[in-house]
Amino acid sequence: MITQNNNTDLHPLKSTLKNFVRILIPAILLTLLLGIAAKAQDRTITLDEAIKLGLDNSKVLKLSKNKIDQAISQFNQAKDQALPTGNASFDYNRAQIPANKLAFGDQNISLPKSANAYLGIVSLNETIFGGNKLKYAKESTTLLTEVARLDADNDKDQITYDIINAYYNLYKVLQSKKVVQQNLASIDQQIKQSQRFFEQGLVTKNDVLRFQLQRSNIELNGIDLETNRKIINYNLNVLLGLNEGTQLAIAQINEAERQVAPLTNYIDTALSTRIEVKQLDLRTKVAETNIKNVRANTLPTLGASVSGYYVDVSANPLPKSGSYITPITIGLGLKWNYSSLWTNKNKVAEAKIQREETIINKNIELDNVKKEVNQDYQNYTMALGKIKLLQTSIDQAGENNKILESKYKSNIASATDRADAETLLYQAQINLELAKADAGLAYYNLLKSTGKLNK
Repeated sequence: MITQNNNTDLHPLKSTLKNFVRILIPAILLTLLLGIAAKAQDRTITLDEAIKLGLDNSKVLKLSKNKIDQAISQFNQAKDQALPTGNASFDYNRAQIPANKLAFGDQNISLPKSANAYLGIVSLNETIFGGNKLKYAKESTTLLTEVARLDADNDKDQITYDIINAYYNLYKVLQSKKVVQQNLASIDQQIKQSQRFFEQGLVTKNDVLRFQLQRSNIELNGIDLETNRKIINYNLNVLLGLNEGTQLAIAQINEAERQVAPLTNYIDTALSTRIEVKQLDLRTKVAETNIKNVRANTLPTLGASVSGYYVDVSANPLPKSGSYITPITIGLGLKWNYSSLWTNKNKVAEAKIQREETIINKNIELDNVKKEVNQDYQNYTMALGKIKLLQTSIDQAGENNKILESKYKSNIASATDRADAETLLYQAQINLELAKADAGLAYYNLLKSTGKLNK
């Protein structure tokens, strides 16, 4: 009887377990799938990977490629101008002649009341000598194509720098967040310890509140950092063409100790490498070619032509023997607008002014390049100096923190002194991480200003 009762009691339990398992297993699977999906949105990325993704995804570079294609098309059009030109035409004319008689003394000429005429012309013309204007047009478009290619290189450098800048800014925020977490863990220990001291009557309630206030300030800083991280992370995702919800983690940046060369080395490199300087050199050549092209207006032109005619005066447009003629002409034509000898001089003067303007712009750009390189050089050397000083300050702040920690435990130092010591160490740690990132970014700034960012 007892056995039967036990079996009867187990049936509802088994049913409940089955239902529980039926619900639990799908829930576990769903949780695992969501976890996998969440992890799929996390990505650790290196700087090289970020640059490659950004350049492959850049819409600006696609537009630059389109401008290059446009310049190449204009160059091909300039070459087409050297090809022969051909024309073909076919005309029909009908004449009505109401007054169709002419009298010359005793002689009269009678014309028909109406007449038909068909005229077909096929011609081929070739310029033998055009004052070298076609040659100069091809030279000019070739140079402008090179300018367009350099524009694309310049855009590539700017995009690369934007990616590096965003990458380092994200690194700075993430490193600062790590320091915040470390300091929160440390301050939590101090709060627990101060509470024990308060219970033992060794410190006042105010001492405990000071530590709690310090924790609140650190948390506020953490909130600001998280907001900045979200903004930078989103912008970097857009730059790289990644899903906007991807949470990026930065691979550890190990900035090797770089030897700093003299300033003159960087300036010399920039003057020979910077894209803007190369472009102005090309534009100077374009201006010189334009002068030659304007001077070519004073030269004569020589051309050859071949033309064939079909003239039919019958009413039937189809050729019929005896009703049409087909003259063919071959000719040379020499033209010279000699008035250009005195009307072209001001055009040449204007072209020379444009060339001089290009040369002046180049000199201005050279000065700007020198100033930019010097500024980036000084910023980089200053950033390296900051790292050394901050490393020293961390050592000093760490030693000071240990001393005050020991004094506080011995009830020699106040809670205020203890909190101030931790704050100084915390700030020194953040400053060092930011200085390291600033030094890395300053180095890439220097590379950009010397024209060696993508070299």
